[in-house]
Amino acid sequence: MHTTLIDAATLSQHLDDPKWVILDCRHDLMHPNAGFDSFAIGHIAGAQFANVDTDLSGAKIGADGKFQGRHPLPGRAALIETLRGWGIDDDTQVVAYDAHGGMFAARLWWLLRWVGHPAVAVLDGGLVAWQAAGQPMVTHAERRTPGTISERDSLVSTVSVDDVVTNLSTQTRTVVDARAADRYRGENETIDPVGGHIPGAKNRFFKDNLTADGRFKDAAQLKAEFAPLFASAPEAIMQCGSGVTACHNLLALEVAGMPGAALYPGSWSEWVGDASRPVATGN
Repeated sequence: MHTTLIDAATLSQHLDDPKWVILDCRHDLMHPNAGFDSFAIGHIAGAQFANVDTDLSGAKIGADGKFQGRHPLPGRAALIETLRGWGIDDDTQVVAYDAHGGMFAARLWWLLRWVGHPAVAVLDGGLVAWQAAGQPMVTHAERRTPGTISERDSLVSTVSVDDVVTNLSTQTRTVVDARAADRYRGENETIDPVGGHIPGAKNRFFKDNLTADGRFKDAAQLKAEFAPLFASAPEAIMQCGSGVTACHNLLALEVAGMPGAALYPGSWSEWVGDASRPVATGN
């Protein structure tokens, strides 16, 4: 079973394995159709397309009428139906990939763990590594027989916006922001209406989890880089702009042998949806 990362060579040996499902998670935050357009041009044989905005996210307005962020979690029942539609069973090995160092594939990795499915891994290095290994791409789309995956006890945890508000005063958990340093400081914000970060949050840009070739750093290096962030409060909350790239940091922590951090799904986009919540800028 592969539960964190998988390399291109290993994946290539299972393209015809009926117990493996491959999902293409390519996406562009500013151009919603770019991911599927790229998938149509070429993808890994047998792969199906997973849409970050629809398949991997839920309604932006919650049952209470409040804004939940740009990519709130889908309902668990709805997610299970989506996973079944891709042909996933309880014993299926799922592999997620993108062309962005895993920034979107990690969201699918986390979501499967959220519904209790451990056999999910991200293709290390993504499509760049796949093509660098001389592996083929195809254009025809795969359709699978519906699967029977069931919802099981979650392997991960989440916190609500109220939990994060409470943490402002208790400081019992370290909050880590996965966005680029300039957006964390409140500079060059082009996605959300307000720039800055949650007061007290520390910055760990998700791309810092990767080597120059787009693969994840090894466990020892990741642990050495993350550990100082948690010096004052070992329990951690991972957030980003909308709960997507925070999953990349969660995957990196799992690779590092440092599991247990919680995801704040609404992240910055939900946080600034209420003007009463404080905002910090700078470092």
